[in-house]
Amino acid sequence: MDLVNKSNYKIILGSGSSRRSELLGMTGINFTVNSIPVDESFPDFLQGAEISKHIVKNKSDAFNELIKKNEIIITADTLVWFENECLGKPKDKEEARSMLKLFTGKSHDVITSVGFLTAGMFKILTESTTVTYKHLTEKEIDYYVENINPIDKAGSYGIQDWIGMIGVEYVNGSYTNVLGLPVPQVTNEIIKIINENL
Repeated sequence: MDLVNKSNYKIILGSGSSRRSELLGMTGINFTVNSIPVDESFPDFLQGAEISKHIVKNKSDAFNELIKKNEIIITADTLVWFENECLGKPKDKEEARSMLKLFTGKSHDVITSVGFLTAGMFKILTESTTVTYKHLTEKEIDYYVENINPIDKAGSYGIQDWIGMIGVEYVNGSYTNVLGLPVPQVTNEIIKIINENL
């Protein structure tokens, strides 16, 4: 990513997610992290990608007074969309079990919206990936919840975890999107912004 690192642009990841930081770091792009907590609630009438776009806009707006020339601030939000319902992080182990039971033998969508804020513009990129689980047994669900404890994960699972290894049969779309950041699309957008402003 020499074009990015040798440009005059400073890349800032506006997210406290260690997973997103790890994913962006794997690209070789130099960046700093600056996370500003924001209200992640949303109006009930929003559906699917409308929700992640709404939250990302709020996350990016928090940087409006801080953004400087030649900076790109990247914010992101990932949600799980299943049968017209947004599934967030479970409040306890019982809710985690209930969510995983919903997914067994079915497909759901993982949607990530990514915001790109510069001093002159703001845009949102959205990716959706369909994840299909095999029929999970109660023993498999109990083992995962008790040993991995996915309380901090939207939809109660991490695809990179044990449950993803043994349970996910098909992934239709970006794998890194399911991890929390659609890396190829994000790096392409960073390069595009820099090229447009050379």
